[in-house]
Amino acid sequence: MDVFVARQAILDRRKTVFAYELLFRSGQTNAYDGTDSSSATAQVISNTLFSSGLEDLLGNKKAFVNFDRNMLLSGACAMLPKETLVIEVLETVEPDEEVVAACRKLRADGYTIALDDFIHSAKFEPLLEIAQIIKVDLLVTSRDEQQRLIAKYGKRGVQMLAEKVEALTDFESALVMGFDFFQGYFFTKPVIVRGRQIPTSKMSCLRLLNEVQREDIDFDKLCKLIEEDVSFSYKLLRFVNSAYFARQTEIRSVYQALIALGEEGIRRWVAVAALPGLAKDKPQELIVQSLVRAHFSEQIARLAGFSEAKNGFMLGLFSLLDALLDRPLEEALGQIKLAPPVEEALLRTSPEDRRLGSAYALIRSYEFGDWDSVTSLADQIGILSTDVGNAYVSSAKWVAQMTGLT
Repeated sequence: MDVFVARQAILDRRKTVFAYELLFRSGQTNAYDGTDSSSATAQVISNTLFSSGLEDLLGNKKAFVNFDRNMLLSGACAMLPKETLVIEVLETVEPDEEVVAACRKLRADGYTIALDDFIHSAKFEPLLEIAQIIKVDLLVTSRDEQQRLIAKYGKRGVQMLAEKVEALTDFESALVMGFDFFQGYFFTKPVIVRGRQIPTSKMSCLRLLNEVQREDIDFDKLCKLIEEDVSFSYKLLRFVNSAYFARQTEIRSVYQALIALGEEGIRRWVAVAALPGLAKDKPQELIVQSLVRAHFSEQIARLAGFSEAKNGFMLGLFSLLDALLDRPLEEALGQIKLAPPVEEALLRTSPEDRRLGSAYALIRSYEFGDWDSVTSLADQIGILSTDVGNAYVSSAKWVAQMTGLT
């Protein structure tokens, strides 16, 4: 059975990642229809623990995993450490005596219990006495009901998690209301600001990123750009002399460092070094997601046999440029000069026969857990769906190794 595991960030009130919800589907059935949630969750646990590796997907963060009745009663959670696992009780679970007893034992054993897509009903009171986290879907729950739930259960010490936080205004509203955690894609959407100059520090980062995406890097020009910024110079020399490379001779100049890294190494280092400068006042997860997309896109391009795999890296790296600069993507891309296939894919103006556009659609579908589209798009560009999942996990691992952010 082919297994896909993706992750969706759960942020705290400071916009720092608290946990990831693991999203699972079987590539054999393509979509989970709700009839086999026990098997689905068992595969999440098995695949994550024995194939993907917890540290690759999660770093040091917690993992929210869906549990149905059968999984709650089966004791399957013993496969994952209680320090890491948050047991997310599905809204479809009937809180009968066996379920309540199982949840009570799990909490006593040290596991964290969360109630998914919670809608208040008297029958859930026994579970509410056990749960430490309640997840509230903002799209289906009125503001009055949200406030009532926070007022009632927040006083009991229950932490409240807002789901489907899709815009910054949703986050700000939920923050004021008193939610503790937030899940959704609000941090990837720009707050459009017009008639304002891009700050000099961000322009330096853009110039650096722009220079390294050229087909032939001008080492002299790049060296000058880096030497003009003390921070970049320091980061580069520290990086090339780190234990990661185990060099016997210390590198003492920016130019030597660039030669030692080579073109592909330079592109990766610049991405890691410059993105935080673009993401000032943004959630750290925005940097992580940009870098994961960059590496993921490059892996997909290589698997599909694209002639210029580095186009894949740049595709993912600049895919969230609108959110980083708070400008429409077309306007943000005007600040740099990307290869036409990359820009067309990002703006979704690619011709139907341009495979980079399909690769970008595949990457986005994977992040959202749209597994039907993942399988279809993988077939379209000529790669195996299992390889897509492996590429995603290796990309998360690469970002963790390069940045230490996850």
